[in-house]
Amino acid sequence: MGQNEKGPFKPASVITSVPTVLVPEKWAGGNVDCGGKSQSPINIVTRKTVKDERLTPIEFKNYQQTFKNSLTNNGHSVKVNIPITSTISGGDLSTTYKAVQFHLHWGKDGGPGSEHTIDGEQYPMELHIVHMKSSYADLTTALRDPNGVAVLGFFYEVLKVSAQNSKTLVARSRVANMAVFVFSDVSFSLPSISLAQLIPPEQKLTSYYRYRGSLTTPPCSESVVWTVFETPIPLSMDQMKAFSTVQFYDGTSMVNNFRPVQPLNGRLVYRSAGATLWVSSALLAAALTTALGLSQPN
Repeated sequence: MGQNEKGPFKPASVITSVPTVLVPEKWAGGNVDCGGKSQSPINIVTRKTVKDERLTPIEFKNYQQTFKNSLTNNGHSVKVNIPITSTISGGDLSTTYKAVQFHLHWGKDGGPGSEHTIDGEQYPMELHIVHMKSSYADLTTALRDPNGVAVLGFFYEVLKVSAQNSKTLVARSRVANMAVFVFSDVSFSLPSISLAQLIPPEQKLTSYYRYRGSLTTPPCSESVVWTVFETPIPLSMDQMKAFSTVQFYDGTSMVNNFRPVQPLNGRLVYRSAGATLWVSSALLAAALTTALGLSQPN
């Protein structure tokens, strides 16, 4: 779908209701789980994470296989259903989970937009690859199981060099470029891609965080085993900004489609053996000042 002289094409029939994603504080009114005690996303405070030796590298099966499907605007994000059998296991997951779909959350014009944050810092965008236990036939059934769904979360960072200089960004740029043309309930055919092309190489995926949480949009079911990876995915600023051209059902720009972080309520966040403890800029500056004897006199 192209553009006309007056700008991007808009469907003649547009739903005029306020996008649900814009009012997350009202979600609990119609979805009781959205007011639960184990909600997502969260702020991961790295110094409070608990190292868990059982969090070994995750095993990715059939992530290399290419597939074709449509990129669809579902009213609060852009989503791609996964028509092939790609699975994850290991990493202290209770069983094998198969990939169902992936979608993204972003800010405005490349600004802060990830759902999870690390020590209070928010990335420009976050990719979620949703899996369900292989024994289930559909996601609705899997969500009735407290451990029925496993979501892999990946942060995006702005690439420091031109995207044209990196072959690894080809598939990612296809998704970003297609996002320019996705309006309300319109779908577009996506060129052949693989899940492996969308994420960092496996050898860079040994560092991650794990906690029990929920879907980040209604019905907010608390049935999700979350794995949030430390290594971010690079994407050019132009491609990041492309997502701000997607529209909500009411025709407004789909920006800041992330849910605010939710209280931990006593939950523990675990880190894999490969994960590192991050040090915030303020703490690092204070440590250097002390080490160099530059503290102010009393």
